[in-house]
Amino acid sequence: MNEPLAERIRPKTLDEYISQSHLVGETGSLTHQIKQGVIPSLILWGPPGTGKTTLATIISNESKRPFYTLSAINSGVKDIREVIDKAKQSGGLFTTKNPILFIDEIHRFSKSQQDSLLAAVEKGWVTLIGATTENPSFEVIPALLSRCQVYILNSFDKKDLEKLLTRAMEQDEIISKKKINLKESEALLRLSGGDGRKLLNIFELLINSENKDEITITNDMVLQKVQKNTVLYDKTGEQHYDIISAFIKSIRGSDPNAAVYWLARMIEGGEDVKFIARRMLIAASEDIGNANPTALVIANNTFQAVTTIGYPEAQIILSQCAVYLATSAKSNASYMAIKKAVQTVRETGDLSVPLHLRNAPTKLMKDIGYGKEYKYSHDYNQNFVSQEFLPEELSNTSFYQPGDNQREHALRDFLKKRWKEKYDY
Repeated sequence: MNEPLAERIRPKTLDEYISQSHLVGETGSLTHQIKQGVIPSLILWGPPGTGKTTLATIISNESKRPFYTLSAINSGVKDIREVIDKAKQSGGLFTTKNPILFIDEIHRFSKSQQDSLLAAVEKGWVTLIGATTENPSFEVIPALLSRCQVYILNSFDKKDLEKLLTRAMEQDEIISKKKINLKESEALLRLSGGDGRKLLNIFELLINSENKDEITITNDMVLQKVQKNTVLYDKTGEQHYDIISAFIKSIRGSDPNAAVYWLARMIEGGEDVKFIARRMLIAASEDIGNANPTALVIANNTFQAVTTIGYPEAQIILSQCAVYLATSAKSNASYMAIKKAVQTVRETGDLSVPLHLRNAPTKLMKDIGYGKEYKYSHDYNQNFVSQEFLPEELSNTSFYQPGDNQREHALRDFLKKRWKEKYDY
């Protein structure tokens, strides 16, 4: 039997589905819709191996709808139109349950391919379910995105991964016949990276490599076997996220040599230039920030340039940007500031805006004190006057702490001179 383990034990019902309880658990945002069969067009966004295709199939089964599928890798506008025509004809048999059109890797569709879906989605000929590993805000055209609900799938946690292994050992017709002692599972779970398909592929590789009925799995055995069977980079496969992770960590770690090596691995694998450039754009803000604000400008220009130029010349621009980012001073101070601020908002809720900071467009608002005590900074020496800008409950709270680099040392001095002891700079 050539069918891989992940396919053999793929769940067929909602009750069998593992993980994503926020979507399909008892109180999940999709559970009620699936049970009622009232399914909107939607996009499932999440890392590889998190059950996007499985969930789409289950939605179709549970709602008893015809199911059509296309892959963005090998389907053109002609294929899309043919499937839509078929779906329209089969949809005539149903009153409210129009067919489901599932498109895997919808982010790889061109604008014209996505345009060809619009009428079918808008007129209800099909219910579109798209699966993507990329942020749909970047990769799906606004007209199509506005007609779809976006649901985020998360990587499997340890408990989910362990359930998958148990299911494989108990239910798979081949593996259940073997006596497997899962003595250690840490390496197996770690190498999966939260990708259920990857976990099952590694597990099956281990079982097949032993060629015996009694198998004991340890961390050492996992590492030894997997290292000997490392697959080549594939932009649609398992190493996609491992390599980009190594690339970004090399930039963060100020190693231009490692950065260009991992960049070369992606280029040779035919990775999308926009995917690489977008990750560098994020790194320029997250890992460099105000230690060198020019990094964000260069990364943004790189994104624009490679989008216009494409391979092979784009590799030169990508390399220049990667080396620049790797050799730049580093700071995650702005990133940490917004993380802390968001956490504070979640903990404290909607605190009132102080009266002196409120806008006062009407006489009534002015009469009740809106904007009354506000001091216009430009009326004061050095365009600064000390006043409270935070809600009273958060007075003196510091979110931004300048990083340990030359540029942000200057920012710390600037803030200390103005705010004195207020924010403890």
